[in-house]
Amino acid sequence: MPYFLPETETDPVLTACRGLALAHPDRLALSEKPLYLTATSPDPGRRVALVSGGGSGHDPLHTGLLGRGGLDAAAPGGVFASPHNGQIFAASLDVHHGGGVLHIVKNYTGDKINFGIAAERLHARGVEVATVEIADDIASADAGAGRRGTAATVVVEKILGAAADTGMGLYELADLGRAVAAASRSLAVCARPHTNPASLRPAAMLPPDMLDYGVGIHGERGASSIARPRVQDLIRRMLSDLTADTPTSPDGVILVVNGLGGTSHLELQAVAAIAAEQLHERGERVAAVLTGTHTAALDMAGISLTLTALAPGWLDWWQAPADTPLTAWPGAAAPPQPAAPAASPRTPLPRRLPGSRAALDRYAEIISHVRDALGDLDQAAGDGDFGDNLTGGLRGALARVDATGEDGLTAAAHVFLDEVGGTSGPLFGLLFQHLGAVTAGCPDGQRPALSALAKALADGTTAIQRVGGARMGDRTLVDALAPAAQLLSVKREDDPAAITTAALAAINGARGTADMLGGRGRSSYVGKRALGTPDPGAIGAALLLIALADTYEPEMATRLPLPGYVVQPATRP
Repeated sequence: MPYFLPETETDPVLTACRGLALAHPDRLALSEKPLYLTATSPDPGRRVALVSGGGSGHDPLHTGLLGRGGLDAAAPGGVFASPHNGQIFAASLDVHHGGGVLHIVKNYTGDKINFGIAAERLHARGVEVATVEIADDIASADAGAGRRGTAATVVVEKILGAAADTGMGLYELADLGRAVAAASRSLAVCARPHTNPASLRPAAMLPPDMLDYGVGIHGERGASSIARPRVQDLIRRMLSDLTADTPTSPDGVILVVNGLGGTSHLELQAVAAIAAEQLHERGERVAAVLTGTHTAALDMAGISLTLTALAPGWLDWWQAPADTPLTAWPGAAAPPQPAAPAASPRTPLPRRLPGSRAALDRYAEIISHVRDALGDLDQAAGDGDFGDNLTGGLRGALARVDATGEDGLTAAAHVFLDEVGGTSGPLFGLLFQHLGAVTAGCPDGQRPALSALAKALADGTTAIQRVGGARMGDRTLVDALAPAAQLLSVKREDDPAAITTAALAAINGARGTADMLGGRGRSSYVGKRALGTPDPGAIGAALLLIALADTYEPEMATRLPLPGYVVQPATRP
């Protein structure tokens, strides 16, 4: 159990990164705001910077491969949450030296969105960026979002690290990484789910005589639960499923036996021996074996097996020397550094007219009342942090308004794009960015021009779809935003209830997601288990429309249902 993680107020991820940097002062440098780590002594022949990252709790993934023969930078997110795009953007700029940046991204919605936004920002700075996406988990092959990215990430990062040190160019490296990713498949099982670090209770209950087959590294339940077989029989079943989906190669395979955080090295080594023997019996040549905990799911008691079908030259890169925390003995701890002096308090700028933050105030008030209910909705299809993330982002936006005098939704755009991680944070940031451009010119709560507001809502929705790939019916915030934007676009300027009517369309769209199977995002992995519970992102978007109606059409907005009703699970006979 993760008893020794510091309390949330002390930022356990930042504290852990400080510990890693202390243990490897000759290899790593730490940036705390925004949070990322960089390799301090890259190979002089390297032209392209390799940047990766993802949720914490998977350690030593990413940060363990920083250094020569590995990554140039890694951006760690919260536990099981993607890093925000501001971290990735800053880390990429830090290590970019003119040859381009290659992003190595696991196929999770939050990771893809945040790396995608970071890439857009880098392109705007004139930095060449290419992306390698890793999607190796066969248990999620039929999910709407496709195969998850899991332990094959270690193989891709190690091979690319060695190849980059030869001076290989950006697009040649990108092609190599995509080929390695395409040749890799993984499958994971667990005997005990991970421990929720907040409650110190198991995230799910699994009988002692059962295994979850096909689990995810964010603690997602397996596609099925099976009676616990003998280890030899379990490995035989896993290898049968893997070899049926892994490309074949005369050069053999790399076998990775990975612990999910709560499995002993003794068990992993035994599994490696059994798996290698069974692969030999199948006629497979095992060219290399990696055993250990490399891609954890916090403290889950489980294992994953990864097979990578080798192509000529890959094995040499796999076996090339690397000077990283994962493969080298740690150096002496660095002496503690004095704390940086506190920044001088910013002198608040003159506040705009009161209406400039009215919509943000109302939205923050609504979310504060339903935060826990939003978390409960998110728990049904994800990790339960949506309410807390949304509340924290809005609190930061209000503080920014006080410090800068910005329009409320403009301030929210800055905070959600640069500081709020996960999947929903930057998507809401894109929406706030478009809406803020309209509300900023409307002091004293005066309603914006409907045509401008309708265009902003439509453009924000389109941007969200462009980055996240969601469509109507995929069980996302698009199911709330798209009908609201469509309805608002046909309203007359003198309609006193235009935003109220659009809010009602958003509520109906959001509530309707309770009957949808997820086509994008984490809910696509849990299938029917999410039915009956509306999507929290869609509900959050509908509540934003309610806040706009309350602000700009207060008399008409009394027709809308109360937020406490909107967040309730669907009623079923």
